[in-house]
Amino acid sequence: MYRKSLIVAFALFTTLAAYSQATQSADQIAIAIADRIMSETPYTFVNTKTEQTYTNLKNVPFSMDIKVQNEYNDWHYTNGVLNIALLELADKTKSKKYEDYVFKNMNFVFDENNLNFFKKQYDQAFSEGGWRAIRKLTWHMIFRAKRLDDNGPMGASLIELQMRKPNKAFLNYINETNDHLMYAEPRLEDGTIARLWPHENTIWADDLFMGVAFLCRMGKMTGDTKYFDDAANQVLNYTNYLWHPEKQIYYHCYHTDTKEHGVAHWSRANGWILMAQADLLTMLPKNHPKRQALIENFKQQVSGVARYQGKNGLWYQILDKTDSYEEITGTAMFVFGIARGVREGWIDKDFIYVAEQGLKGMMTKMTDEGDVTAICVGTGIMPSLSFYYNRKTQENAPMGEGPVLRALVEMSDAIKYSEISADDQYDKIVIKK
Repeated sequence: MYRKSLIVAFALFTTLAAYSQATQSADQIAIAIADRIMSETPYTFVNTKTEQTYTNLKNVPFSMDIKVQNEYNDWHYTNGVLNIALLELADKTKSKKYEDYVFKNMNFVFDENNLNFFKKQYDQAFSEGGWRAIRKLTWHMIFRAKRLDDNGPMGASLIELQMRKPNKAFLNYINETNDHLMYAEPRLEDGTIARLWPHENTIWADDLFMGVAFLCRMGKMTGDTKYFDDAANQVLNYTNYLWHPEKQIYYHCYHTDTKEHGVAHWSRANGWILMAQADLLTMLPKNHPKRQALIENFKQQVSGVARYQGKNGLWYQILDKTDSYEEITGTAMFVFGIARGVREGWIDKDFIYVAEQGLKGMMTKMTDEGDVTAICVGTGIMPSLSFYYNRKTQENAPMGEGPVLRALVEMSDAIKYSEISADDQYDKIVIKK
């Protein structure tokens, strides 16, 4: 009886799992995800003590208990990636509503009443408790502006928006981000972007996207080649510091003080690097002197990462550890980068098969209603593999939705894999004496 119950329960579980798997096309799933996000974005603030909500903070009595109500209205690098993805979806579908959504969201942030209210919160918290006291405040990153997580991808998305809908507030913030990146961001003597933690001048793979996403779009918007030069140097320098030549993948970090790499070949870290390269090569002038070197670098990573794809089409949380879980954000970044590379001719068209298998794997972690699962939470650098193994996953979060949307948009009209038929080649094989 017990065994029979187990069999019935397993059959029910299997049926439900199969039912929940996405079955629609890439473009249909992308639209479902984007429409769900739009429907879940309230543009409201809430007093966490009284539970009163507001749509604008004009004349609202000051309180440290007021916060933005929903993460889609927050200021975070993950929303920068999501904004970029939604603008790409707008271009692909010719649907203005996705562009309008990003514009409305940024206007909600840059509304003077809203922004000034949270600046007052920020100033008070900082005066009382310093940097640690501001971490949980709404939009604290927009005021802090001390790291690329604060302003890189969000600044990059504002550049995309500024080129479509010019806005003085957006441009002012873009210029502030530019000043930070060009004149304040910590760098090594060779110009490589680095962080001051967890060790002094640690190179984080994540930062390649955080910086290059902004730099290449500044180059595109302004036409100034210095941005492309800097971005190109970042890609090649990061490879020098983080590439594992035997495994053909990147480390998550390099500590310049101890001359040691981090312990993990984290999937999303490698994904950030590939996505950064794809963005740069897309916007880089065709005659840039380092273009060919960048294409060769891109080929190298694609060739390497393809060898770590799991049997279900997904990549693992730790690329070279098949006992770690299958994870969707790294997978999506690889699918996006590979599909873009094939479309642009940077890599051989055979690699589209890798992207197709990756998309099939992604479908097992999504639903036709636009839900996205298996998203690794935000992950810093720690000196133990157990940290990476045990990172929790989440559902329907910008951390995963941005990369997933970019992958789906890119795959929506990607070429299909095809191979040369052996039968068509036999006539070429003849005896020659």
